[in-house]
Amino acid sequence: MNKNLVCPTSRRSFLKSAGQVAAASALVGLAVPRVHAGENNTIRIALIGCGGRGTGAAANALTAKGGPVQLVAMADVFDDRLKSSYENLSAHFQDRMDVPAERRFVGFDGYKQAMDCLAPGDIAIFATPPAFRGVHFAYAIEKGLHVFMEKPVTVDGPSTRRMLALAEASVQKNLKVGVGLMWRHCRARRALHDRIQAGEIGDIITLRAYRMHGPIGSFLSEPKSAGISDLMYQIRNFHSYIWASGGCYSDFYIHNIDECCWMKGSWPVEAQACGGRHYRGNYVDQNFDNYSVEYTFDDGTKLFLYGRCIGGCYDQFGSYVHGSQRQAIISLNAGMPSYSAIYRQQSIAPSQVIWKFTDHEPNPYDVEWEDLLLAIRQDQPYNEAQRGAEASLVSSMGRMAAHTGQVVTYDEMLQHPHDMALGVETLTFDSPSPLMPGPDGKYPVPQPGLVTDREY
Repeated sequence: MNKNLVCPTSRRSFLKSAGQVAAASALVGLAVPRVHAGENNTIRIALIGCGGRGTGAAANALTAKGGPVQLVAMADVFDDRLKSSYENLSAHFQDRMDVPAERRFVGFDGYKQAMDCLAPGDIAIFATPPAFRGVHFAYAIEKGLHVFMEKPVTVDGPSTRRMLALAEASVQKNLKVGVGLMWRHCRARRALHDRIQAGEIGDIITLRAYRMHGPIGSFLSEPKSAGISDLMYQIRNFHSYIWASGGCYSDFYIHNIDECCWMKGSWPVEAQACGGRHYRGNYVDQNFDNYSVEYTFDDGTKLFLYGRCIGGCYDQFGSYVHGSQRQAIISLNAGMPSYSAIYRQQSIAPSQVIWKFTDHEPNPYDVEWEDLLLAIRQDQPYNEAQRGAEASLVSSMGRMAAHTGQVVTYDEMLQHPHDMALGVETLTFDSPSPLMPGPDGKYPVPQPGLVTDREY
């Protein structure tokens, strides 16, 4: 590995040589109004992806300070999820919704129909599985729409290269883009970040991150029934399949990775890792049950990440940073509230606290929306797409290191040719999945040491 690698420079050089930015810049076209749409001061919203997180994001948008906002369109590939989301949101926000049946779209092209209901300067929410993020973002740029998209925003090298090019195109078009790494908007973490950057814990030596708990979401998948295709089964259970979501690693651990890298002020340049599958029975998902990853920054600093989805084990969910003088807690107990604090020594004890955040800590899921709406209404620079792509790439780098048993560098991950969702923009209900089962009905899983040049 090149120890002199500087990640952002390498990324820019690669994009320039690949011609990606030029291609994305062709989307710029018409100038976007420099303020929100609508003479009545209302920002209209379309929700694309109506599962739990999409419904939650819409609820955060409708309750955030910075209104008025109105939900006017919804889209999903599953009719039952769209209906459930509409009913749940209507029960709480009926006065802020205008989504008649003709503006509720079911299908792979529903994202276009939903965004066509908006005007330049309105907002599209993307909460589908991440494999579709780039396709949807490209159309939003073409339509001149501001965007809120859930993390992760990419799952592999090719999708990251495309997303970085789209990010630059969205900046050129003055679009405001929020990415669902909400802990960056946490007021307690921001206060801790400022103190760390000011040198209050000394030089950062080591960071530690833990997300260890039982199976959640669609981490596990049993064999599909005969009444659903491989494609639709995998989209419904997207945490189980790497092409759709980056698997549990990218979807679950990106928050811890991102907040640690934020405190460090840079992205790691390489990763090595271990992981494995246990007690798998008849499950057909692609996830490992545990991951242990060592990230290395360009100055030699280490970030150690531990992830586990096994019931009956010790649970831990938090992030820590060790400096040459003191230790700090970034987050504890799933991160809300953060419990951010600085300790006098390399031990955590109440008597050793020299600073902790004591002000009210608003919910960062709400704050990220308030920050986005403020930027739109005041036309402030605000675009998190590049940072979201880089955080997603670093997550993929650690995942690939575990899945292949190899040391993987930032540049190797960025330039890797395996496009896991090739042709995703043309999928229909009748399409084969990007991932097909073997003769035994099971999907391919990572084999470290045996398959070393790709994840499966």
